[in-house]
Amino acid sequence: MLNLRSAADCRWDAVALGEVMLRLDPGEGRIRSARSFQVWEGGGEYNVARGLASTFGMRTAVVTALPRNAMGELCAAMIREGGVDAGHVVWREADGIGRNTRMGLNFTERGFGSRPALGVSDRANSAASQMRPDEIDWDALFGGEGVRWLHTGGIFAALSQTTAETTLAAIRSAKRHGVVVSYDLNHRASLWSSHPDPDAARRVNREIAGLVDVLVGDEYAYAACLGIETPDRRADPADAAPFDALVASLTGELPNVGVFAATLRDPVSASINHWGAVMWADGERYVTPVREIAILDRVGGGDGFVAGLAHGLMTALGPQTALDHGVAHGALAMTTPGDNAMTDLDEVRALASGAGGAARR
Repeated sequence: MLNLRSAADCRWDAVALGEVMLRLDPGEGRIRSARSFQVWEGGGEYNVARGLASTFGMRTAVVTALPRNAMGELCAAMIREGGVDAGHVVWREADGIGRNTRMGLNFTERGFGSRPALGVSDRANSAASQMRPDEIDWDALFGGEGVRWLHTGGIFAALSQTTAETTLAAIRSAKRHGVVVSYDLNHRASLWSSHPDPDAARRVNREIAGLVDVLVGDEYAYAACLGIETPDRRADPADAAPFDALVASLTGELPNVGVFAATLRDPVSASINHWGAVMWADGERYVTPVREIAILDRVGGGDGFVAGLAHGLMTALGPQTALDHGVAHGALAMTTPGDNAMTDLDEVRALASGAGGAARR
């Protein structure tokens, strides 16, 4: 299905390209009334590498940029503690007040019941948003060190014109060296509403989508990020039919994409979601049926899904098992605070096989 390089020939199983922010979490409280915050590291692209390392024991690295100050050092320490290599971080000299470059911050409420989760980002002029394509020797990374899988996404590509160019440069180099590339459209309304030229961003995203092997996102993300609309509407939030119709219409337009995948989520409340996924791989449809799950912290569930899916595809578990593992890993990520799952492969396997919530002693 995917022509993966041998693990023995590569230093890295997976590399993520994207911004890593410090997440400030008020726990059960609200941002507006908080007096203390738990600090996590997180980012839509990075979270996939983090999950592959911490849950699945794979060799991963992140390509990002951080300011050379105490906040940047804190983020780098957290990256390393998560099992992700930070050797490809671009360090930017900071002026002391964040005028020339700064650490991106993401204040995030978990939500509860009728109160939805809330994200308030403070990321303008961040070190990662200033990344340029010539700052990384891509051929040395993908060819010299060797990488099996590159993951990046629409959050990083939408940060600025230069991050879009950086994304394209990385993907083109990866493809030259036989690296499988996955791209999560990962629409963020706050980024697009402030983007200086959304139409230009969509053109870049369409170019990126035409190059990658694995494309993740539902029909709403295709409309927002690529400008590709589907006339079908969901009968309910977990209905896969519009996504199926979209994939059928895209096979000729995106011939390089071997895998189309999307999560199916119905947020009954902030605390209860219906959760599943659908995937088309080489023209065959696979689905993990939607089931009701309890949510502690929904942030990172989609990234956990991508990590579990990528692990399954990299280890030749078969497309259905890979999809089931993605759904299970994403669900487990949403049972713990922070962007990333605090779990292991045995728990993923157990949940994917239908294990219940009885205490294990």
